Amino acid sequence: MNAEPNWEWYRTFLMVIDTGSLSAAGRAMGMTQPTVGRHIDSLEKALNLKLFTRTFDGFAPTEAALELKPYAADVAATAAALRRVASSHGSGVRGTVRVTASEVTCVEVLPPILTALRRQHPELMIELVLSNRVDDLLHREADIAVRMVNPEQDALIAKRAGAIEIGFFAHQSYLADFGMPKTMDELSRHTIIGFDQENAFLRKLKSKFPTLEPSSFALRTDSDLAQLAAIRAGYGIGVCHSVLAARDKDLVRVLKTQFSVNLDIWVAMHEDLRESPRCAVTFAALTAGLKDYVKKHA
Repeated sequence: MNAEPNWEWYRTFLMVIDTGSLSAAGRAMGMTQPTVGRHIDSLEKALNLKLFTRTFDGFAPTEAALELKPYAADVAATAAALRRVASSHGSGVRGTVRVTASEVTCVEVLPPILTALRRQHPELMIELVLSNRVDDLLHREADIAVRMVNPEQDALIAKRAGAIEIGFFAHQSYLADFGMPKTMDELSRHTIIGFDQENAFLRKLKSKFPTLEPSSFALRTDSDLAQLAAIRAGYGIGVCHSVLAARDKDLVRVLKTQFSVNLDIWVAMHEDLRESPRCAVTFAALTAGLKDYVKKHA
């Protein structure tokens, strides 16, 4: 290996893999195409490896590049975490905190909580990541996570904020056209909105409600926001947080007594951040805000 690679080259390397071309990577990163090319050339020389081959439609990563990708992602995440920590030093609560939560939580639940936090600590910056990945914290891709499962890793600190009920809902226009199902078995004759990729939550639902077979879903998407949008559009019957559905007078509860699931809400962060003022106040604000949200809508 030649000279130690610049950390920024790894970030560029990852973007070229994700976008498939120098020009697309440059647009995403706010760089010129020649600058992106120089980063890749410099990284290849430093590692003494060929990382990309030019194809008719862009740049294809070599086998070596694909093997290096997760390590480069760790380097990029560590560099970003280092910048967040560095930005926090000084008097008072300041700096950047990276928070990750599901799409619907980020869009529908967290904004008022984060607004109050910002008013109290105006030098605190928030990076909001819409993701359900449990390992975000262990890889330092985020500082704090809001999750619907209890993180069990020993390196994490987690607090339960309460539980949110989910149920089946449909737009009144859909029910006017197709009627209200009276039993879970009748769902098979309706248009169901559900998940695409099976996960632990879906397997749990299937074990409790065997009629929920993904192959019968008329719309499958892992985006909870897309599911909510489809429900609101009258596409069919789907799962939604009861408290969110209550905000829309056109959404009607379906099979309330037969289908009701409570999801615990957890706030978690890496134990190494316990003494960080920026993370401590954000962790406390999210926990308190979510507890208040749960109580108001219990």
